[in-house]
Amino acid sequence: MSLKSIIQDMRGEFGSISRKGFEVKFVSGMRSRSHRVVQDSSAVATIDALKQSCWVNLPPELLRDVLIRIDTSEDTWPPRKNVVACAGVCRNWREIMKEIVKSPEVSGKLTFPISLKQPGPRDSLLQCFIKRNRSSQIYYLYLGLNQASTDDGKFLLAARKCRRPTHTDYIISLNSDDVSKGSSTYVGKLRSNFLGTKFTIFDAQPPHAGVKVTKCRSTRLINRQVTPKVPPGNYSIAHISYELNVLGSRGPRRMHCVMDAIPNSAVEPGGVAPTQTEFLLGSVDSFPSLPFFRSKSIRTDSFRSGHSSVPSEGMLVLRNKAPRWHEQLQCWCLNFNGRVTVASVKNFQLVASPDNGVAGPEHENVILQFGKVGKDVFTMDYQYPISAFQAFAICLSSFDTKIACE
Repeated sequence: MSLKSIIQDMRGEFGSISRKGFEVKFVSGMRSRSHRVVQDSSAVATIDALKQSCWVNLPPELLRDVLIRIDTSEDTWPPRKNVVACAGVCRNWREIMKEIVKSPEVSGKLTFPISLKQPGPRDSLLQCFIKRNRSSQIYYLYLGLNQASTDDGKFLLAARKCRRPTHTDYIISLNSDDVSKGSSTYVGKLRSNFLGTKFTIFDAQPPHAGVKVTKCRSTRLINRQVTPKVPPGNYSIAHISYELNVLGSRGPRRMHCVMDAIPNSAVEPGGVAPTQTEFLLGSVDSFPSLPFFRSKSIRTDSFRSGHSSVPSEGMLVLRNKAPRWHEQLQCWCLNFNGRVTVASVKNFQLVASPDNGVAGPEHENVILQFGKVGKDVFTMDYQYPISAFQAFAICLSSFDTKIACE
């Protein structure tokens, strides 16, 4: 029996059971008490169908082997959705998949939503791209499925620009149709000052144990809109600053990023960055199609890190790599290895700053690069020790209007 036929068989059996379960729930919501006997018999029939499935009594060793083969064979999107489907079958399968599926740092793959909060691969850049919708002021992050960034990729995150009298917010969500702070899919935000020269990245949940929540108006708003079981978000995890261009000279922007949640030792060989392992969501209705991420309580052991907080030696500081002036082209140039094709003041590459005390090849290793490839289409490539969420927020700061930096 081939692996493809196994997956199709699994889909058919559990899909039919899921549809029966949905019908039972729908009927129970529409009928009166006099029909409860019929409802109960339907529920029993669904349970019996599940018990009769050939996958229920599968030996654990054989089940684990099948799931490992699925994880290995379905290594790219869209086929990798089968891995996500397996994690949503039941609690037993979910626990096995949690052990099998590795973090992006090890596998170089983005599988579950929590992967967006975990550091990228160590030895290569994870290639993504951003599409901008000017009319709705929404930015969409996709995982690149091929070298053509203009093709449809795997959707990852969405951000909506919200202008305020004194600042600008970029609300970041896992749901492209509901980009709001009151949503259960809200994961964080980027906030700028009035001039667009200083930005702060906020995470909706603590990046590591011991971090303190930032009190602000939006935090109080979230507490009123979301169930109290959800941790009160707005944990400051990074600060971005652009140098003022007082003289108005032409040239690339100069930016610095202070990663509050990442120690500067993370860019050294063997360095460790905090890694989140699950979303802290209190509502059982959150992510109904991905029960793999439901959490019944807020646990401090949900964060896997070698440190309880950022070490005392300092935080990781990133700076943009200085471009060189090309005499023939009469422009500033950076080597994006073919990933950027259109000249723009927004293009940049971030490397570890000398302030970290980093020496050797790690100093010039590109951690994040961002650049334009077409109208409203930009590439975003990142790697360890930052996550897709952090990289996306940093790139959003480049879109914001900078009155004093142009």
